[in-house]
Amino acid sequence: MAKPSTAASGDAVPAMADLNIDLEAVLNALGKAVLLVDRNGYIRYANAAAEQFFATGATVLNRMRLDQVTPFAHPLLAVVEQVRQGGVSVFEYEVDFGSPKIGHRPVDMQVTLLGDQSGLLLIALQERAIAQRIDRQLTHRGAARSVTGMAAILAHEIKNPLSGIRGAAQLLEQNLAEGDHDLTRLICDETDRICSLVDRMEAFNEGRSPTRDPVNIHVVLEHVKKIAMNGFAKGIRFTESYDPSLPPVPGDRDQLIQVFLNLVKNAAEAVPAKGGEIALSTAYRHGVRMAVPGTRRRLRLPLEVTVRDNGEGVPPDLKPHLFEPFVTTKSSGTGLGLALVAKIVGDHGGMIECESEPRRTVFRVLLPVATE
Repeated sequence: MAKPSTAASGDAVPAMADLNIDLEAVLNALGKAVLLVDRNGYIRYANAAAEQFFATGATVLNRMRLDQVTPFAHPLLAVVEQVRQGGVSVFEYEVDFGSPKIGHRPVDMQVTLLGDQSGLLLIALQERAIAQRIDRQLTHRGAARSVTGMAAILAHEIKNPLSGIRGAAQLLEQNLAEGDHDLTRLICDETDRICSLVDRMEAFNEGRSPTRDPVNIHVVLEHVKKIAMNGFAKGIRFTESYDPSLPPVPGDRDQLIQVFLNLVKNAAEAVPAKGGEIALSTAYRHGVRMAVPGTRRRLRLPLEVTVRDNGEGVPPDLKPHLFEPFVTTKSSGTGLGLALVAKIVGDHGGMIECESEPRRTVFRVLLPVATE
């Protein structure tokens, strides 16, 4: 094996072939099940996670066809055929992979055609915990209902008395000395703040379904950037990486502005005082689909919008609950912003995910394409 080349300015980074890495050891170290399937449908390789997933040893799996280890008429088989015909990788979220032997397991699956003329397909299955699946499908909707009900109670039991308190403070202010106006102003400000909180909770009202007009997502992002750079994000460096060929998104322009304004505001509050940076990007992701609960339909979500910052990141204990109401890392936060973002994205038929580590937090929004 050739030795790594050395550049004049120092040691060059060795190529993959020069690292003398056992590829099988790498595949066995992955936490997802990996299969290699030939053009005739036979499994040619299964890693350790695949043995565990299918509860079958690799020796046996390597003598079987893919349709022998998948449920009858499973979507994976249709995806495999689609990838072979189109040559484009397909990624599907939350697909139920079940059989009497392994039980019912929700998975994210990716099917990719290797480009080495061998005709081999790489199939990767990432199992999701049952709790994660329930959270993805139900938590945001259930949380929205809870906040909506609470807002209705607060609107009746709190907002009306607060209006009376504010009015009384304004009347008192007319007869107070100049030095005492700060106290009445404080009463008015605090009542306004509580009313604003209730108004934000009322935004979860499920009766407000978004309009379905074609929206140029780049116009939305530029509007959000303009607001940010002239307000809460002054002095923060913005970078953009847009795919100008993206088709429109079906939805409500104002609600989409609210989504990305909230994400950018969170990013602006997370970045360091010096060297803060927010990156906005868009891309078209072929083959990204999500299962529609209760049906066999697959919703295509090819439009990807990301908001990335170089802040400290989300604490690990908060990551699983990031989009739940009243969960916040801010001492003065209400914890309603991201919950509302998740609800609006869900109302638009999309999904939102977060990846976070120190100096790199990415919120990824996947949205459908507007149809004629």
